[in-house]
Amino acid sequence: MSGGLLKPEKDFTQDVDKLIPEAESLAKTDLQGAVDKLMGLEKQARQASDLPSTSRLLVAIVTIIRNAGDWSFLNDQVLLLSKKHGQLKQATTKMVQVVMGFLDETPNTDVKLSVIETLRTVTDGKIFVEVERARVTRILSNIKKSQGDLNAAADTLCELQVETFGSMTRREKTEFILEQVSLCIERGDWTQATILGRKINKRYFARKPKKSDKELEKLRKEAEEREKTRAPDEPPLEVDEDVTDLKLRYFEQQIILANHEYKYLDVCKHYRDVLDTESVENNPDQLKAVLARIVYYIVLAPYDNKQSDLLHRIQQDTRLSQVPEESRLIKLFTIPELMRWPVIAEQFGPHLCSTDVFSSKPSQSIEDQPYRRWQDFRKRVIEHNVRVVAKYYTRIQMGRLTELLDLTEEETEKYISELVTLKTIYAKIDRPARLVNFAKPRDADDVLNEWSSDMKSLLGHLERIDHLITKEEMMARILPTRGDKGKAR
Repeated sequence: MSGGLLKPEKDFTQDVDKLIPEAESLAKTDLQGAVDKLMGLEKQARQASDLPSTSRLLVAIVTIIRNAGDWSFLNDQVLLLSKKHGQLKQATTKMVQVVMGFLDETPNTDVKLSVIETLRTVTDGKIFVEVERARVTRILSNIKKSQGDLNAAADTLCELQVETFGSMTRREKTEFILEQVSLCIERGDWTQATILGRKINKRYFARKPKKSDKELEKLRKEAEEREKTRAPDEPPLEVDEDVTDLKLRYFEQQIILANHEYKYLDVCKHYRDVLDTESVENNPDQLKAVLARIVYYIVLAPYDNKQSDLLHRIQQDTRLSQVPEESRLIKLFTIPELMRWPVIAEQFGPHLCSTDVFSSKPSQSIEDQPYRRWQDFRKRVIEHNVRVVAKYYTRIQMGRLTELLDLTEEETEKYISELVTLKTIYAKIDRPARLVNFAKPRDADDVLNEWSSDMKSLLGHLERIDHLITKEEMMARILPTRGDKGKAR
């Protein structure tokens, strides 16, 4: 096929204007004859590089066949016209776009599938019709999904690498990838869904300067006009539209993926991104729901520096006053005081289990996530208590520790061992003596450094005291006494 636009050697506009009506009339009695008649002029226009005339003739041929209702003949002609020697790229693109418009007029699904396969064959490996191929493939995927073949639908759509398409708008690319991720989630292909989700850059969802409806409409019209005359290798005109719907859909999928892996800190961060959305901020009900889930997932996240930092930043958010129960809960995790699990379960259990996040009773489902989260919540409360005990005690008896944690000795050892493994605390258990030692042993260098620091501080205090005493003595010598004052009088 020819590359760029060539200067036409001859203009066949008048011949096309005259021949198309004649072919339309002839097609009522002799379809093959009408097509052959147009084919002859199409060859001349194509060889003369007359793009407007070639495009009109290709569109006229497929339209005449469509009007005759001979879909098999249409498929044959589309394949034939696309393989013509020196066929112009823009003319082929126009023909494919017109035939795509015929898909809704097909008499049944089998005919529609045959036309789709023809279009996929014509567009296979051709960059200048990659967008059209992607859209046709999306239609095919939707058909397979409606027929109940979810695996085929996902495989069909996921074969597209739309992120590499230079002629597709960014919004359409994002919609394609989101649909790919959705299909992978539905069929349980979590690894593929995660990989596809990484192709979307979150900065695309950042807030953009607002434009009025008139300005957006003007930009859309400019984009449509440019699309009509745009060369295959020319990028489309991007319209700065609102992408809130895509943003919410993206983070909804990311929350599902993170929840499947029980990555609670990631879930919390995704909900914070959702919170930074104008439509959510202006809706009181949505705002409260998102705030509550932010609190739930930050307290569910395992303790580390990142979790602790985010926990305190969330606790300082003034909007938490709209969810008083959650505000009270997160405050308990920021105070170094014991939280007795029976009391916590009694105070917060009914409220937490009334949501879809927690459930205190196991269900029959394969992935009982609400019950798993409830168990993890209990685990985080116990871990918080262990850290508090380690902060205030250097050594404690095992019996007393089990009373404080409301656990058995076996559970107490298990939780202490886990926190020691994660290097959250230091502890050693003396089983024969039934003692737990939280004091971290120091080597000779640490002791010497501490002694040196203490001695330096002591000498500094002594020097300061000596300076103050000397100052007072000097002031006493300078100031006159009462006897001196009398003599002076």
